[in-house]
Amino acid sequence: MKFQTLLLSLLILLSANLKAQDVISAKDFMAELKNDKNIVVVDASSEDNYKKHIPNAVNIPHKSLYKDGDIEGLIKSPEELAKIFGENGISNTTNVIIYDEGSSKYNSRVYWILKYVGAENVRLLHKDMEGEWRKVRLPLTAGASKIQPATFTPKVNKAIIANIDEVKKALVSDKAVVIDSRAANEYNGTSEKPVSKGHLKGAINIEYKEFLTENGDFKTKEEIIAVAKKHDITPDKEVIAYCVTSVRACPIFVALTGAGFNNVKVYDGAYNEWIADPSNPIEQ
Repeated sequence: MKFQTLLLSLLILLSANLKAQDVISAKDFMAELKNDKNIVVVDASSEDNYKKHIPNAVNIPHKSLYKDGDIEGLIKSPEELAKIFGENGISNTTNVIIYDEGSSKYNSRVYWILKYVGAENVRLLHKDMEGEWRKVRLPLTAGASKIQPATFTPKVNKAIIANIDEVKKALVSDKAVVIDSRAANEYNGTSEKPVSKGHLKGAINIEYKEFLTENGDFKTKEEIIAVAKKHDITPDKEVIAYCVTSVRACPIFVALTGAGFNNVKVYDGAYNEWIADPSNPIEQ
């Protein structure tokens, strides 16, 4: 226990030297956009929200990256994902910046998927129309975007994804923690919409919003580390996050990896896959 406390203390003391969060401010984004004409900006929100977008941003809604089937939310094969990204001008080394409608859910989901298939340079931009975006006069347009197709070669990063068997092992291990990133009433099985039977037996509840500010931006590294400490999450543990389709799990992935936690995964099958087999235990 003393060792774990020491690790957290070191994280806090050395936070300035940790790997920077892959989050860019609106001010820095505007400056970089002027100097790097090869940036690919991705709007990860719905087609309706994309009607007004950053000039030349390409629209990649997170739902366009899921395969058909009985279990909603499972991502397509690496080859299919690579084809979609390549058609939208993204190669493995492209400088990619993703934003969504302001919740940090959808851009985090697309960010995680890109990292999973081998994108090397991906960052997030928080949409804040009434705050930073207005201050820097970030332009929006309804015009069509110019897309220069690229070649994306999938290089799967298995270190950031968990399958159902790995989740089952983690649920009973004292060296791992499984996080249900949904609201408390979904975790407890008391929500009416969406209907929830409860949570994976052994999972703890940390709603993804605990890692975000009131306007949906990511908290500072120090604040993220404090949230982790409150829930007894230490850097030596494996962390696996999920929700219904793991969209809300991805902001937790972004937050913790950006704060220096190096063993964080997303359970892509999530609650939907778990309850598809009645033998998998659910508790309220």
